[in-house]
Amino acid sequence: MKRSDVMVKGVEKAPHRSLLKADGYTDEELKRPIIAIASAFTDIVPGHIHLRTLVQAVKAGIYMMGGTPFEFNTIAVDDGIAMGHLGMHYSLPSRENIADAVEIMVNAHPVDGLVIMPACDKITPGMLMAAVRVNIPTIMISGGPMLAGRYKQKDIDLAQVFEAVGSYISGRISEDELKEIEDEGCPSCGSCSGMYSANSINCLSEAFGLSLPGNGTVPAPLAKRVRLAKYSGMKIMELVEKNIKPRDIITKDSLENAICVDMAMGCSTNTVLHLLAIAHEAGINLDLKTFDEISEKVPTLCHFSPVGNYHVQDLDEAGGVMAIMKRLDTKKLIHRKCITVTGKTIYENYKDAEVKSNRVIRPMDDPYSEKGGLSILYGNLAEEGCIVKQSGVSEKIRHFRGKARVFDSEGEALDAIYKRKIKEGDVVVIRYEGPAGGPGMKEMLSPTSAIAGMGLGDKVALITDGRFSGATRGLSIGHISPEAAKGGTIALVKEGDEIEIDVDKKKIELLVSEKELKKRRKKWQPREPKITKGYLLRYSKLVTSASKGAYLEVK
Repeated sequence: MKRSDVMVKGVEKAPHRSLLKADGYTDEELKRPIIAIASAFTDIVPGHIHLRTLVQAVKAGIYMMGGTPFEFNTIAVDDGIAMGHLGMHYSLPSRENIADAVEIMVNAHPVDGLVIMPACDKITPGMLMAAVRVNIPTIMISGGPMLAGRYKQKDIDLAQVFEAVGSYISGRISEDELKEIEDEGCPSCGSCSGMYSANSINCLSEAFGLSLPGNGTVPAPLAKRVRLAKYSGMKIMELVEKNIKPRDIITKDSLENAICVDMAMGCSTNTVLHLLAIAHEAGINLDLKTFDEISEKVPTLCHFSPVGNYHVQDLDEAGGVMAIMKRLDTKKLIHRKCITVTGKTIYENYKDAEVKSNRVIRPMDDPYSEKGGLSILYGNLAEEGCIVKQSGVSEKIRHFRGKARVFDSEGEALDAIYKRKIKEGDVVVIRYEGPAGGPGMKEMLSPTSAIAGMGLGDKVALITDGRFSGATRGLSIGHISPEAAKGGTIALVKEGDEIEIDVDKKKIELLVSEKELKKRRKKWQPREPKITKGYLLRYSKLVTSASKGAYLEVK
């Protein structure tokens, strides 16, 4: 019995079939396996503007293999466009809305299989969370990465546009130069071309096996991406026939494989939030310690923008995610037996892969770093942990001690940076921007880019209970937990307090006596979220700590 039979089979389902026939479906189509396509097409998000074309390719693949596709859409928030204003409060919360929407659609209309089609930011993890939650045969095909832009004979991307704002304000470039960088930074459809949040999680989907090889790296504008979409449509039919489900694929071992690739590639810190949330949906015990343990044994093999000069299209040409996994396997870092949507094991997927550029994917004996791209820090400022993209931290500031400059919002901090009130040796503290306090755990790309653009990238630290874009670099430490709104120590920091950060020793400390902290804590009063109505109010009441993945939990 097919799952869709409860919707279309039998005399009593004549009304249901009548409604579907109003859509133009025939009796023959309704007898076939029915496959839902969850598309995040929108005219707003450049990573999604071409998804209609890819949806048609997926439909063709489904029809070729004897299935019937049903398409529906979800919302999509573009983090870059939402940055620096009210919109950013909605970015991370949109992940939960998207997961709920997919769950609602495929359970309200019982289908036999699911193709998820995201591209950017929180849409990808939201759809992955839904796939694990509903646990019907599923495959993911993303929109693919944007091509890099070109400016003065060099590849550029969105990170350079953000940093150019700070450069212009500080007088380092002209308004005409800023305009040219703006015009050239994002030259095509696709998710922004560095190893930012979207491309990170799209690549990791290959590593934990829910997408076909190439999903994370084949550039969005290429015909190869259309062909990959057709193959994904064909492959979902095989998954339905064999009844291979997301929870067969996403296991503790496959998530550890993804974390290994994450560390080797130097992915966005946001991947930690998303993998924790996906694991929670799958009932898998995953915590920050797992990331830290893997980071200690996996070397950094890649330096993609914003850390280095390479882009995701370069990774595709160099052999892609499978080539990285094959290289990691030489040190027995990969669980080989994990099943994937190809119907084969992950080892069978990468065993014939070839590294075509040792510049893009470094050899295991010549890595950028002996440790992985992300690191978890602990201390009295972050008892539950916080995250730094250590591959993007200059050797000059891996150990940093400075005076706190305290701001209770991103906007206040950004204003101070632009007015040149932040000086060498400062630790910018941005608090009450966590999952509950923000609410929504805003990304801090604008202040970190401003710091870099004004020439302070290796002279200033920034810490926050918010989070960072994958386009952030420098000594930027996020996800500080517990957050200020929950009474974390970051809420007790005062202007001028000394803070010490040691990336290599994985420590972050507020250099204030315990006696003084107890005095401050007695005086501290909880604050209302900055937005106290609508979706964000509900979100602030239900969201868990960033150290758990900032998923929603009935309390």
